[in-house]
Amino acid sequence: MATSTSELVFSPQANHNFSRILSDLKRSNLSITNRLRSIREDADFVSEAAAAFSRPLIANERCGSWYIPPEKKAGSAYFKSTDGHTGQWQFSTRRLNLQLLSIIGCNDGCIIVDSTRRGKRMPDALSKTVPIWCCVLNHVLFPDTPAFHELYTPPNAVSESEHAQINSRIPEHVDSLKALDIDLDVLRQKVKKPLRPMWITQESHLVPTDEIFDDFHPVICCTSSRRVLGGEMSEGGYIQGAGDDTENWALGLTPPVFWRHADVLLSTPEPDLSDLVRSLVAEEDANVSSSSPRQIAPCLSVGCLPISNTSSPSTCVIAIYSKTTDPSLWVKSPLLMEVGLGKHKLASRNLRQALPNISDFVRRFLERGLNSSSLEDSDTSCPEPNRIFIACETGKDISIGVALALLCQHVDKEGNLSPQVSPSGYTKSDIRVKLSRIMTNFPEANPSRTTLQSVNSFLIG
Repeated sequence: MATSTSELVFSPQANHNFSRILSDLKRSNLSITNRLRSIREDADFVSEAAAAFSRPLIANERCGSWYIPPEKKAGSAYFKSTDGHTGQWQFSTRRLNLQLLSIIGCNDGCIIVDSTRRGKRMPDALSKTVPIWCCVLNHVLFPDTPAFHELYTPPNAVSESEHAQINSRIPEHVDSLKALDIDLDVLRQKVKKPLRPMWITQESHLVPTDEIFDDFHPVICCTSSRRVLGGEMSEGGYIQGAGDDTENWALGLTPPVFWRHADVLLSTPEPDLSDLVRSLVAEEDANVSSSSPRQIAPCLSVGCLPISNTSSPSTCVIAIYSKTTDPSLWVKSPLLMEVGLGKHKLASRNLRQALPNISDFVRRFLERGLNSSSLEDSDTSCPEPNRIFIACETGKDISIGVALALLCQHVDKEGNLSPQVSPSGYTKSDIRVKLSRIMTNFPEANPSRTTLQSVNSFLIG
């Protein structure tokens, strides 16, 4: 007879059963019910933080929106944790987040909300990417005040050594921002003080204050989730960072749909929850109408499918569909081109071969407009200016890539459309400047790396 647990010997079948039981327990703990309840619990903390500091809530997308009811959300930010990973420490010239400056200036700061996976105190986006952003902007907006140029990082998440390494890269990030040739005087009208990151977690003691800081605008980085050091099974169903990795559990559920139906979702038994989520998502999809176009240049707009009525002899429409079609069938009329590129990464890759056709279609449209304008010169009426509208499934990826290519090729320095293709000789820096202007006008745009690589390949060769 065994006298201690170390002497117990189980058969291979028993070991297999234990492994399966543990997997089932972990899967049940990571259920949709537990995730939604964890999100609701963390959202309560975020609301407490907003009440304590009297500043507007900004969701760091995509995760942050789960923790903020839509009526309390003042805006979105796009700070990537990967830009803050050890050895990376990047300032994104693609994700400038300049839309936050107006909110920060008008409210003396803001609260940026995000969460992180089990075991971490705070996400790298909040502990390093946001501090880099604040420091770089302070250098550029207040170049003659060295006291404003200090880098601030949370000492409980960033070591002195890592802090020093991040700080050593700030000058190159400052140069990369200056190279975009952004109108800094406009930005300086929005914020009159430097930006100072601060950090709160569920371990913080929240003391209500509506203090206006004399020396800086506080950028409060709020980690919404409670830190879990052990396994989820030890937390009674609570999941740290429950709003992350939605593609693996949410079944298409989005933050707006969750908050609109939160009470019924949280009260539905787990066996019935998947069907309820699917029905709510289907209902939402059926009610979605085409969104308003977003203007990214005076003559260039983007939007998502389906296309609303845009019939105008002065508007050229390029629709990018997720079904692959023969290029010979793309041109439907002199004003409409329907381009079938496939889905996701396939579409981004196929964009490289499609851009010459799209550019040629736009060139012919602009030449016709130029000829008709010449005929109307004797008329006293002023002809309507030519415009280009580009739509894709999301309105944020492929359409942005097409817009970027056309902006480089067919839009002059004054923002006017021209049928004459700009001479070759583009550099990545040139394209980066154009992209930064698109992202400034449309911060929610999200062109994938593959999409941008296709554009670079088309323009540079």
